[in-house]
Amino acid sequence: MTVKSPPVTPLLDRVSVPADLKKLSESELPQLAAELRAEMIDAVSQTGGHLGAGLGVVELTVALHYVFDTPADRLIWDVGHQAYPHKILTGRRDRIRTLRQEDGLSGFTKRDESEYDPFGAAHSSTSISAGLGMAVGRDLKGAKNNVIAVIGDGAMSAGMAYEALNNAGALDARLIVILNDNDMSIAQPSGAMSAYLARLASGRTYQGFRDLGKKLTSYLGKSVDRAITRAVEHARGYVTGGTLFEELGFFHIGPIDGHNLEHLIPVLKNVRDNGAGPILIHVVTQKGKGYAPAEAASDKYHGVNKFDVITGAQAKAPANAPAYTRVFAETLVQEARDDDRIVAITAAMPTGTGLDLFGDLFPARTFDVGIAEQHAVTFAAGLATEGFKPFCAIYSTFLQRAYDQVVHDVALQHLPVRFAIDRAGYVGADGATHCGAFDVGYLAMLPGFTVMAAADEAELRHMIRTAVEHDSGPIAFRYPRGNGVGVDMPERGVALPIGKGRVLREGTKVALLSFGTRLADCLAAAEELDAAGLSTTVADARFAKPLDTDLVARLAREHEVLVTVEEGSIGGFGTQVLHHLAGAGLLESGVRVRPLVLPDVFTDQAKPERMIELAGLDAPGIVRTVFSALGTGAKAVRA
Repeated sequence: MTVKSPPVTPLLDRVSVPADLKKLSESELPQLAAELRAEMIDAVSQTGGHLGAGLGVVELTVALHYVFDTPADRLIWDVGHQAYPHKILTGRRDRIRTLRQEDGLSGFTKRDESEYDPFGAAHSSTSISAGLGMAVGRDLKGAKNNVIAVIGDGAMSAGMAYEALNNAGALDARLIVILNDNDMSIAQPSGAMSAYLARLASGRTYQGFRDLGKKLTSYLGKSVDRAITRAVEHARGYVTGGTLFEELGFFHIGPIDGHNLEHLIPVLKNVRDNGAGPILIHVVTQKGKGYAPAEAASDKYHGVNKFDVITGAQAKAPANAPAYTRVFAETLVQEARDDDRIVAITAAMPTGTGLDLFGDLFPARTFDVGIAEQHAVTFAAGLATEGFKPFCAIYSTFLQRAYDQVVHDVALQHLPVRFAIDRAGYVGADGATHCGAFDVGYLAMLPGFTVMAAADEAELRHMIRTAVEHDSGPIAFRYPRGNGVGVDMPERGVALPIGKGRVLREGTKVALLSFGTRLADCLAAAEELDAAGLSTTVADARFAKPLDTDLVARLAREHEVLVTVEEGSIGGFGTQVLHHLAGAGLLESGVRVRPLVLPDVFTDQAKPERMIELAGLDAPGIVRTVFSALGTGAKAVRA
């Protein structure tokens, strides 16, 4: 067996923090960038993670830390997908092969991980707002440091970015925004913004003015007076019609080649030394730059498993059951063949939600609205008013961004929008920012909302069918990341009776009431409890709202212990059960109720099974909870 040697990195070995970077000459920076790229590829090949975005900003990262005085100058990376090179250069190289692992480095920027991460990220389009807040705070304190926000073109499809640009232009705050234009977010870009940027970068008129700018710079030297530069930009604006960014109050520079350090560094120095007010630098990069497999298929190399550096082949764990996301996509396609009112909506995640499959077959009924969850929800509401059946497929953690629209535009108007909530519960390596903990709590509190959770892949198919037939208000079904449990699949789903659960096994002493994919652990726990002399009932609630109150009442009356089990936060399914039991006076019957939920903390990354174990939601944890409720131990029960 051949052991792959680590990359040779003599210059990078001399750089522990950005201050070391400044000791290098500008002529050495291209080699440093090449070594940084090789180091990142090697590290991610061992850990998995986000690859393409980081490869695309290697030169930009080097240039920013070379020119600016971080961490005094605040450098904010939007989303954080592209921050691995930044982590390597800011004192974390020795831990870079712990990325996204338990007790390792986060896959995103994180304030308590490094002073070089001034703002935590993982959700898109927050950098300009945060940067503006830092810039205004700096001015209020009378400080002089720079604030730089790096945002991708995909993130510019979100309304929050424009809100921040508009506010920054009005305040005339000293803020540097770098638009990293790589023609992609995760999937291919959608919407008018991407087309606008493409026209801006490729137009003949702009190219002519860029050549003029080069000549002026050559004649005047690198320290071009701001007034002269502004005049050139205005002249270009008269011919091209100006740019959106200039209309918003930004001094706009570019597009420039984001992989050419000879271009990047002089521009950044000029902005650092001569700029005032808000400035936007339009940098064009290539996602996956410098690694052939990622350049050829940047969407497939956005996020990767461990892979072979030579071939690019990614490791795949053998699957003994279909992925929940695939089941959702295939089932929705099946239903859509028979119902042309079904339409599908994604917020820039066609592959992640499985809707790329739906889009291939029904392109006219598939809508990728960009990174704009708020718009996605209200857009779906509008479709519902016209008699369509919109399925809005959004990760649990991203649906949080559209909560006002869920409340005001959907629930308040009783519109039958169907929410397919992917990545419900723990998500492993993506950590706290992507954990789907809160959706049950924030949806089940809304009047008229139907909230379901699939216990397995067959139940997911039934719940999709249920959502198709449900026209009396909003309905949501949640399902986790990863593969199902390997149950037999029905040829087609069957609509479930709304608000009714099911009992899988009957007992007399202990009742385990599961909501969602912890049902398999409840069944395993029941086997152990039965072996210990505790006759155990296992039920699948299916619905958090409307709650199966008859089932809950029966379990409370007929058992000594009732344990609710869910992979969600405090305030979710267990809260609904406790509220009903208290209101119906059933807690006075003597039943001991124990709700099992996710811990009341933001849980960092680890393997999902490890996270479930630590939360006490696996079979041993459920058994321990039962014994604790009874005030006895396993040995005493067996005796």
